[in-house]
Amino acid sequence: MEALVARAGLADLYEKVAKGERLSYADGLRLYRASDLTAVGALANVVRERMSGEATYYVRNLHINYTNICNKLCKFCSFYAPPGDPRGYVLTPADIVARLDEYRHQVIREIHMVAGINPKLPYQYYLDIIQAVRAARPEAQIKAFTMIELAQIARAAKKPLTDVLEDLKGAGLACVPGGGAEVFSDRVHEELFRAKLDNEGWFDVARDVHRVGLKSNATMLYGHIETVEEKVKHLLHIRELQDETKGFQCFVPLAFDPARTELDHIPVTTGQQNLREIAVARLLLDNFPHVKAFWIMITPQVAQLALWYGADDVDGTVSHYEITHALGTTSHHQVLSHEDLLDLISEAGRVPVERDALYNVMVEAPQADNAQASPQRPVNLEVLPPRC
Repeated sequence: MEALVARAGLADLYEKVAKGERLSYADGLRLYRASDLTAVGALANVVRERMSGEATYYVRNLHINYTNICNKLCKFCSFYAPPGDPRGYVLTPADIVARLDEYRHQVIREIHMVAGINPKLPYQYYLDIIQAVRAARPEAQIKAFTMIELAQIARAAKKPLTDVLEDLKGAGLACVPGGGAEVFSDRVHEELFRAKLDNEGWFDVARDVHRVGLKSNATMLYGHIETVEEKVKHLLHIRELQDETKGFQCFVPLAFDPARTELDHIPVTTGQQNLREIAVARLLLDNFPHVKAFWIMITPQVAQLALWYGADDVDGTVSHYEITHALGTTSHHQVLSHEDLLDLISEAGRVPVERDALYNVMVEAPQADNAQASPQRPVNLEVLPPRC
């Protein structure tokens, strides 16, 4: 390992990583530009195994996108329909319960709900859909609403965001996903998503989320017009906020899919690029407990490799994901079974660890995917020992 990183010209970074020292902006640029990706991955694996040992986390989850109507008109988005477009839809609470009923025989730990920014939805709608999900699947935790959505919900409520968050918690919200961050660059914001909450606005919402005791993730969308310098600044910015609030659970690099967007001339990200993003994130984000390889955006095969490039989470079963389709299929029903996830992780030489939305580890008798959900029994995991 030391010889590998020395040949790559990264021996000094290995010394810092081995000592647990924080990497700098200049270090981040070097990691992005290093020609030997294997060496970068080896460095990231040191941190990954220090923090999580052999454990790789997964969750049995379901995604619900309650509306595709959005007034932000982001150039990188293929999901939205502008207000008034006949393609637009809004799911009622009853629609969402019906969707959940399709999976009534499957174990679901986490229900993930995000959507477009629909200015016509009243405040009560958001409370109603959370309450409906909670009543239909009380054993599952609800992870919902990006920072962008939360800003809109507070606007609809005409109330301070912290009050809105307390209302949502009371209705059943357990945690918040990290979408909508894109890349924290004024240049990219102006070019690609100027109508959306700006960079500091995203951070202000995240601070309030963490202030009321809700955990969240953080993301970065890469593979479009961003520069290496902008990506490193993005990572260091969220690292600073984590130092301040300690509210982030996981970092999720999101690979841009140009299909059916205004940027469809941009090539799709490569497996090498996906692995590098995960590895650099793991090395720079020393205060984030977890880094995710989101298989639906980078393919299950690359996600397997990523478990040796810094990732310790592969997300989950992900039924009915509509935001983007990395696998190049026209179907929104993209899913791995529980057994598929176990095989994916085990074949990569890691140890599967089932979690819930808050990274509580689930311990129960094994069940088939079509078994009725039994009560959750979260426990604290003593992290599996690192490899020697």
